[in-house]
This record gives sequence, C-alpha cells and structure tokens, in this order.
Amino acid sequence: MTAQLDLSRFQATGAETCFHGRHINPQIYAGLDGRNWRLADYVQRGGYAALKKILGHGPQGADGAMTPDQVIAEVKLSALRGRGGAGFPSGLKWSFMPRAFPGPKYLVCNSDEGEPGTCKDRDILRYNPHIVIEGMAIAAYAMGVKTAYNYIHGEIFEVYQRFEEALDEARAAGLLGDKILGSEFSFQLHAHHGFGAYICGEETALLESLEGKKGQPRFKPPFPASFGLYGKPTTINNTETFAAVPWIINHGGQAYLECGKPNNGGTKIFSVVAVVLKKKNFEIPLGTPFAKLLELAGGVKGGALKAVIPGGSSAPVLPAKLMMELTMDYDAIAKAGSMLGSGAVIVMNESRCMVKSLLRLSYFYQHESCGQCTPCREGTGWLWRLVDRIEHGKGRPEDLELLDSVAENIKGRTICALGDAAAMPVQGMLKHFRDEFVHHVEHKTCKVAQPA
Repeated sequence: MTAQLDLSRFQATGAETCFHGRHINPQIYAGLDGRNWRLADYVQRGGYAALKKILGHGPQGADGAMTPDQVIAEVKLSALRGRGGAGFPSGLKWSFMPRAFPGPKYLVCNSDEGEPGTCKDRDILRYNPHIVIEGMAIAAYAMGVKTAYNYIHGEIFEVYQRFEEALDEARAAGLLGDKILGSEFSFQLHAHHGFGAYICGEETALLESLEGKKGQPRFKPPFPASFGLYGKPTTINNTETFAAVPWIINHGGQAYLECGKPNNGGTKIFSVVAVVLKKKNFEIPLGTPFAKLLELAGGVKGGALKAVIPGGSSAPVLPAKLMMELTMDYDAIAKAGSMLGSGAVIVMNESRCMVKSLLRLSYFYQHESCGQCTPCREGTGWLWRLVDRIEHGKGRPEDLELLDSVAENIKGRTICALGDAAAMPVQGMLKHFRDEFVHHVEHKTCKVAQPA
C-alpha cells in the first residue's frame, strides 16, 4: 500500500499494493488528494453508503437493513483492534455497552492526539472528516446511543474547526440529527476541543475534561462502559478506529480481516518520523514487514539504521537487527518486547545518542504528569534528573541500577498508564543500549562520535 500523507504537504497516491499475493487498496486514504474533504467529495467516493446500508437505504432497501447485533458481529469478525494504542478488540468493546440501559448513554471519539511522533488522527480529521462521522454514527446505531462527542487535541485548532464544518454539512444533509434518512434512528454528534494536555489522551481524564473538570484520570473500576461520561455508560474509541468502520460494513468483516492477518484485521496508519527521507503517514496492511514500511519512507537518512521506537514515544525501543525481522502488527511487536501503540514509528540512525534521546523522552513525561499519583509525580522527575545527570557527565555507576529500580517501582502503581509510559522507554534503552549509558558514566562523554 502506498497511500501516504506528507506531514507538511498532503500527498496520497491511492495506488494498490501487493500484499501476500493480494492487491489491497487504501481504505481510509482512498481517493484523497488533500482538497476533497467536503461532504460532496466524500459521497462521490461512496461515503455514507455504509450508514444507508445499516438503515435499509442501500440497494436492497429495507430488506437489507442490519440489526445492531449484526453490526457488532461484523466488527467482531473483522478483528478490528483499537487504533489508539491499546489494541483492544473493538467489536468486543462495543458489546460491553448495555443497550437496554434506560437512561442516556454516550459515545466518545478520542482525537486528543498528543503522543510524540504521532500525527495520523489529525490528518484523518483534516482530509477525511466525514469517514469519522459516518463511523461514529454506525457505532452509535450498534450500541443504541443518541449522543456522541469528538474530543480533539487543543493544539490543532484548525482541525477542530474543519471537523465542525463537516458536522454542519452532515446535519444539513440529514445525516445527523433526528430520524436520520427517515428512519427511527436519531443521533447527535458534537465536537469539543481540549487545551493540549497530554494526560487527556487517557480516556477517563478525557471524560473529566469533557465534563468541564480538571483532566485527571479516574480510579478504575468502575470502567467507562458502566460509569463514563456524566456517570452514564460510555464507549470510547480512537479516531482511526471509527474511520475503519464504514469499510467493514460496506465490504464485510471477513474481507477486512483478510486485508491484514489473524487477530490483526485491516490496514493501519503509521506515522514514520525522524531520520527518514519521507516523513509521512503511511496506510499499510497489518502484518506488512517493517523493512517494506522503511522502504516506502525512502530509507534511513544520514547513516545506517540503529534503532526504532515502533509505537510512539511510550513504546520500548528495539534495535535495528531485531526490527528488520519484524512485521508491523500488534502481536509481532508485542512478542519482540515492545508495542505497536499509536503507530508512530520513530527511526534513529547511528548518529543518535540513546542517552540524549532518553533524556528528551523523560523530560516530556515528567512535564506531562498530572501529579495525581505519587509514584508518577515523583518518579518521573527522578527518572529525568538521573538521565540528565548521566548525559551531562555527572553520572555514577550505581545510577544505572537506580534508573531501572525507579522505573520498575513506577510501573503498575499508578491510576493510569502514564507512569508505565515513562518507565518503559527507560527499561527499553537500558536493555538494548546499556553500553552507551555505561560509557557516559565511565568516560563522562558520549560514545557516539557526533550525536544528532
């Protein structure tokens, strides 16, 4: 698959690619040129056909309508996994929603994209907003939800404004609101922008912010499926997850599954950043070899490949030799000791000092900690100060064990996963590049001749 988005200038080829002997077209990026984001353009590409299909407005008329259970069954069959980082099966998550609940229920799209290196969701909202609207409408129908919100990262305000325009178009066309397309299905969707806090990407902190409160994670249980927005049952999915749904309904869950690999259905958008010739978002089938993705990105710039962070800054780093043997899917990356995460592929060449890299990551996590949990509030600061000491030639031999100990005492001891997100990069760096940290401590200088 060669559909791609340039981070500075839009570009999408829409060409097919051969994968395991099959030709697979882009799904989310199909037919995009950077300008054709409006409703008329989306409809011309087949947009809202999936929503019409489930409501009985397709070629088969009312006889072709799908029940909510049938919609959920197709999503389960597709093996669509949450594209925000956790990779939880989406159909299973939808089935947790108590459809017979007598009061209000809510659906929330997590577009609070703040993971360093990740820039896929903003491009979906910027260049194909209606696919998210349609996906959310289908999800709401499946779960019996009448009201939904899209929480958009506050530092991409122009994307929020564009999504509002797309909502206005959908409402004017009768694709949102009461009795959509003359059916009994009513659905209201609203956009809400945050203010740039990384912690609001955590789903319960997002809910707190959406309610107008300080964005801090909630204790769990209870989980959002039973006690979410305003204390009501709530399902939260990522932007890309919702964007995948119309294709599944139009072509079937089995066809989506076959686009990827077992337990990893469909395509995935990867943000390939750092030292590559083409810093872009690439939509490729899950299970594509990393070597192929690197080739699509034009290869490594400025030296040989040294290491890759395969799933955003919170994922443990993997060395080049191991990474070149892997396929890009949830199970293969997890087996190798990292995470597919948000899909941000951070590529590092030989000139990159791993101590300096970890210093930047550790600074980010101590800065973005909400301060609610002592292990995270204090521990992330300790990690940053320890790495800072090592980087600037003041490290002690015992600091390496102390680093590992602090990271281990943060993991699993906080309300949300930000503590783990700060600890895992530390442990990954020490596991695979410990020699560079030892060199910094013993020689008070960097092992890399010319750090980037």
